[in-house]
Amino acid sequence: MLASLAALAGCAREQASRENFEAKAFTALPVEEPYAFLEQHARGLAPMRRDPAARREAGEMEIGRTGWRIVIPAGAALPLHTAAEELQRYLREAMEVAVEIEKAESLANWRERKQAIVAGARAAMPGCGEALKARKDYQILASDSAVATCGFDDRGAMYGLYNLIMRFRLREAPFLPSNLHTVRHSLFQARMTLSGLGWMEWPDRYLATLPLYGFDAIHCSIYRNPNNAPGVGPHWDDMREHPPGAMKDLLRRTARYGVDFYAPILYHYTGDAGNVAGLRKLVREIVTEFPEIRGYVLLTEGFFYKRWFGAGGQGDQNLRDWVREWSRAVAIAAEEAHKINPALEILPWEYNLDFRPEQAETKAYVMTQLPQSTIPLMTFENGKSFELDGQKGYLRDYAINQVGPAEVTQAQIKAARQRKFRALYSKADTFASWQFGTFPYLPFPYQWHKRYQALEEWKIDGTLETWSYGFKPNWVAEMRAWYAWSDAPPLEDLLRRIARREFGAGNEDLALEAWKRFSEAIQVYPDTGPNWGSCNALASPLFFEKPQPRAMTLEHSWTDQELWSRQSQLNPYWPYVPRRLFFWPDFTNRQNNAERYIRFFTIPVFQKYLALAADRMEQGLQAYRRAAGQAPESKRPSAYREVLLAEQIQRMMRSEYAIIEFEGLRLALHRAADAAAKRALLDRMTALLREERARTVSARETARRDSRLGYEWEQDYIYTPATIQEKLKLIDETLDRQIPNFRKRHGL
Repeated sequence: MLASLAALAGCAREQASRENFEAKAFTALPVEEPYAFLEQHARGLAPMRRDPAARREAGEMEIGRTGWRIVIPAGAALPLHTAAEELQRYLREAMEVAVEIEKAESLANWRERKQAIVAGARAAMPGCGEALKARKDYQILASDSAVATCGFDDRGAMYGLYNLIMRFRLREAPFLPSNLHTVRHSLFQARMTLSGLGWMEWPDRYLATLPLYGFDAIHCSIYRNPNNAPGVGPHWDDMREHPPGAMKDLLRRTARYGVDFYAPILYHYTGDAGNVAGLRKLVREIVTEFPEIRGYVLLTEGFFYKRWFGAGGQGDQNLRDWVREWSRAVAIAAEEAHKINPALEILPWEYNLDFRPEQAETKAYVMTQLPQSTIPLMTFENGKSFELDGQKGYLRDYAINQVGPAEVTQAQIKAARQRKFRALYSKADTFASWQFGTFPYLPFPYQWHKRYQALEEWKIDGTLETWSYGFKPNWVAEMRAWYAWSDAPPLEDLLRRIARREFGAGNEDLALEAWKRFSEAIQVYPDTGPNWGSCNALASPLFFEKPQPRAMTLEHSWTDQELWSRQSQLNPYWPYVPRRLFFWPDFTNRQNNAERYIRFFTIPVFQKYLALAADRMEQGLQAYRRAAGQAPESKRPSAYREVLLAEQIQRMMRSEYAIIEFEGLRLALHRAADAAAKRALLDRMTALLREERARTVSARETARRDSRLGYEWEQDYIYTPATIQEKLKLIDETLDRQIPNFRKRHGL
């Protein structure tokens, strides 16, 4: 009894704390229309401003408000010119510093220059950069009156200038340690990302953010050949074409920012003579038309042998036979590409091959069949096994509750090392994940850092760091950029500086406490795969009875309703999202569909860890709310948004728990025989609905103030304030009509 009272008191305090915070945050933050963030990225996000209270400390130098120059070689490559312009823009707009750009015929006297930021390749700056080893490496040297950054090449010098911006952002002022001397080696040959805005949406101001966050390439045109040549696969039938000239224009614009370009090649390979000739012709045409492209990704979702299948859906087909034939197609593509340009990177990615832990030998077999001229692209965490209370499962999609690499990926890496490929790349999320695919980033920095360490430990040479949800600038991606080079700050130091910038001096400990609790929460969060739970639970309805259809039905037609629904991805009873992204009960009451969704675990075990994850999020949120509430007035709006984003993640967890419990109660109600049991079940369902209603109102108001939330461009928005409102309507209908009518019919 005492324990129950304590739990109730704790829930009341939690609710009061949240309501008090939301009252302030919702009042302070303006409402955004859906897609507002796309417009913000197109015109360029406002830079982080200079802290008016910042003062130069002992041991620091300052880029003065006037009289300074950025000096680069007159013959520098275009990306270095652009980086100088971006630094000039940042200093002017954010740091209130006016600098000129000087294009010098020689940097030989770089040591003698004063009030200058000098940047160039080490060959142009004698005595600088002698320890640099490869492209993207750079060295920064500061004194009381000058800064020098030299790169292994111009691209390295470019990244050195962008790192200066990152340092100024952390310090919130144009100050650097006057004895700064860092040599930074790039840990990755390539860091690719997809757009976080849309399939082919890369506005210039958005492109300008990519090298700032350490990316050196984009993967663009996924599921469409760059020359619009027809392809096949699960996404092909509804794929749009590139507008004329769009690819060439994008290649031209990315080159300005020092961003390389990877594209797919899609082909249905059968192995017969005519089909082989067609593949050779396609590769020649693409490579010839787009000589600027750095590499090609041969992903099994569009480059496959005979029959496409989803991961684990190969049926009785012998996977090793399929691998051998698919690898022959890869070899043909690589051969043709390398005839034209031997430096081209050909990245075979066998994502759809079964990644369960027991398939480690089969996945390793792939590495024995691929041509050595290629660079295997592996999937880092998918398939990683984990255990909850003795019940075993594995990751069914991109996730961060497990660090990785998966057992199958470990086997592939070991087999590939024996073959001595040119390099090994991996798809590895580093700041966002499909596990909560409707968020621009996930505030689990300690867990993310473990993944960065694992990528380094397993010597991954290159990364594709997002899939369809793409990149949006955020502080976790900023943290990732630091750890993509050597000589990064210690984690606690870096996070403390980020916390100070985001929440103000004096609130660092509260922010770090929150991030630790959030990182602990995700470690116990049970993976649910690529479906409704962690992606859309807060907008997923709770069904007491089968609703009236909201779109066309075919239940009396010769057309099979279920087949049509699968093909269209829409359920006419809740047509607001793809059918897999909300929980649909079995209204025949023969089975609990939650058990099918949970798969590996029993409902009690799954719910136990779901609740534990949400509770740990709450522990962090208590500190997070305090940090935002105490933030200086100028920082408070952005601090409120940080907290609301984390609140929305926790609401996903709580709503997922409620939906699963509600379905169990609904089935129990159907089977209950006596009136007392039915009344008790209805009382609990009513209480759950009221709790969920309060969460849903908060979710709607949060989504109204942050247009990034709910967006994942494969389906545009998975939820919007309008679709959350539809859930609210159903909750009210259930509370006001459906449950009272049930009580009346059954004399309860």
